[in-house]
Amino acid sequence: MNQRKSLKELNLLDKFLFDEAMDDPENVKTMLDIILSQNTNLKHPPQTEKEQRTSTDNRQIRLDVYAIDEDDVIYEVEAQKENTHNLPKRSRLYQGIIDSKLLPPGVVDFNLLNEVLIVLIMPFDLFGYGLYRYTFQMKSEEVPELKLDDGATRIFLNTRGKHPELVSPELIELLKYMEHSTDEISEACESKRIQEMHRRVCQIKASEKAEVKYMQTWEEKILIKQEGERIGLERINRLNQKLIEQGRFDDLTKAVSDSVSLKKLLKEFKI
Repeated sequence: MNQRKSLKELNLLDKFLFDEAMDDPENVKTMLDIILSQNTNLKHPPQTEKEQRTSTDNRQIRLDVYAIDEDDVIYEVEAQKENTHNLPKRSRLYQGIIDSKLLPPGVVDFNLLNEVLIVLIMPFDLFGYGLYRYTFQMKSEEVPELKLDDGATRIFLNTRGKHPELVSPELIELLKYMEHSTDEISEACESKRIQEMHRRVCQIKASEKAEVKYMQTWEEKILIKQEGERIGLERINRLNQKLIEQGRFDDLTKAVSDSVSLKKLLKEFKI
């Protein structure tokens, strides 16, 4: 495992700081407003992965940031620092997990499904076209102008884009700040909203409570890694395949993040 950076050295693309910062609805609103060039009015406080670990009801869904606006549009935002070479399909998994929770049992009116917008923010160009933003929606191959209109949108953001003329200057500043969340980058930003976000981020970095949480999170990661090595990656991969085949996406997310659930599922499948 890589050497642990101090809390003050973390950037918003680092998972811990991203989760902590996005506990604040103002940070989530600022991020969504800039990314989508809109005024987002959140219906409820956003849920982060950290919150879901402490809630029995939400623990089975481990998404970085989950928010709903006043029009019942659902936003799911992920900070993805490393290219795992499976991000398009991972975004499909996120979509499936979210959709599976939207309708109560027995309800078959699929027009009641919320509009869902998934955003992945990365410090690399996943598709190789030099863009800051790649937006995907379903459409017909035979009739390109014909959209499926299923309410699903996926956006992949590249902090290192090369075509500033295609996006807003404020989005470029936000992406640069998320990769390098420092005083110097904040001061260079013209956006007052980003400067305010930086002020709130600095409060987290100076918090003794956040420092303790960060240390505990790091220690937990080490223990999970050691447990995974002991159990064996081959067994885990076999389990993941079985869970995917059966559509048990909730259990899949549990197995990835919780060693106790992983052991129970391995026992269930006799792997």
